Amino acid sequence: MRDQLEDIQKHLDDGYGRAQHLNKVELPKRFYKEVAAGPVDGGFTVTLDGRQVRTPGRKIPVIVPAAPIATAMASEWAAQGEFINPGTMPTVRLINSGVESGEDSVPAFRDEIVKFAGGDLLLYRAESPQGLVNAQEQHWDDALVRLARHFGVSFQPTFGILHQAQPQTTLDRLAEVLANEHLISLTAMVSMTGLTGSGLLTLGYWHKLIDADAVWAAAHVDEDYQITQWGSDEEAADRRAMRRVEFDTAVAVLEAMRA
Repeated sequence: MRDQLEDIQKHLDDGYGRAQHLNKVELPKRFYKEVAAGPVDGGFTVTLDGRQVRTPGRKIPVIVPAAPIATAMASEWAAQGEFINPGTMPTVRLINSGVESGEDSVPAFRDEIVKFAGGDLLLYRAESPQGLVNAQEQHWDDALVRLARHFGVSFQPTFGILHQAQPQTTLDRLAEVLANEHLISLTAMVSMTGLTGSGLLTLGYWHKLIDADAVWAAAHVDEDYQITQWGSDEEAADRRAMRRVEFDTAVAVLEAMRA
């Protein structure tokens, strides 16, 4: 039973890209009947036929600090049919990645968010066409003002793609506000940052300055403008839909951690 569970969990960090290339012959078969979520020492966990799940690589018991996260993971395990498809288990994959990274990764996770913020999407503006300029101003200006006021910092937006260094005091302040965040919160924030290309939008969401839909819209200003000009591409739309699932998963984890 344990070896079977470990073999299956090796698939769970692959993400949607690999999942799309797996067919039913390659996917591991579901071997368990009962799925449950409940409290254990140190938090909450998921069990399959009474056995606690572990991470794929380092075989660490998966214990999360919030009951809704364990419930979401259990729902994903329970929803599997004849085969285990990692592409349908975004919460399991996200939490496994954080737990397996471990507490030693916390400083690197904080640094990654601040690094994105230092060269953030919101800080690099188009000079033309005017429609795109207007869309960026509409979605980005208010976010920057809210962030600057809330954290007591300043930003230096620029035009084009040449690097514009941000004030060191600003970067230090953003690092400071992340100093005491939990590993799971940071895992979700790193995911959101990568999906949006913006550490600032992620921080704005976490500090209740920007709601999730506004974050998503702000992250796709350039893409949405191009769609208005040239129409949508089916393959790109599918990729965006898959990213939205990952984004909503990070949002749900952060909301659970906020409670």
